[in-house]
Amino acid sequence: MTSTPVSFRQAQAADLERIVQLLADDKLGSTREVFSVPLDPAYLRAFESIATDPNNELIVAVQAEAVVGVLQITFIPNLSHRGGWRALIEGVRVAAEARAAGIGRAMFLWAIERARERRCHLVQLTSDKSRPDAIRFYESLGFVASHEGMKLPLAASDQRR
Repeated sequence: MTSTPVSFRQAQAADLERIVQLLADDKLGSTREVFSVPLDPAYLRAFESIATDPNNELIVAVQAEAVVGVLQITFIPNLSHRGGWRALIEGVRVAAEARAAGIGRAMFLWAIERARERRCHLVQLTSDKSRPDAIRFYESLGFVASHEGMKLPLAASDQRR
């Protein structure tokens, strides 16, 4: 694990620049995120939507008072599985300088426990097929590629509402 303890907390508006920086500092993220100061107002609108939705949590990993990781966990009610809830983990990033130190594993273990606290019967995620290392990491945590995921991109103008 890490030599300095890692803690987890709800993201705050003051964390938003660092979060976007983490999301953009990634092979795929660099093609879809724009880190600039000031931030694109769309990021603030999204943050406000997440922060006010009781079924969404944007969580940061903090080490030595610095944000070194982020993930979003969304709690989804379902009629299937006898009305069971599921947790969806998205937007996971660990700062480049903090990778391979156990922070990602600690973040996932925290998120899985949070899903248990919310009485979820399932935790799910998607991973881009071009990330074999990430897929191996998720498998090491017990995730199983049991379904084939599909996505339908919508026009950029539809996404910016």
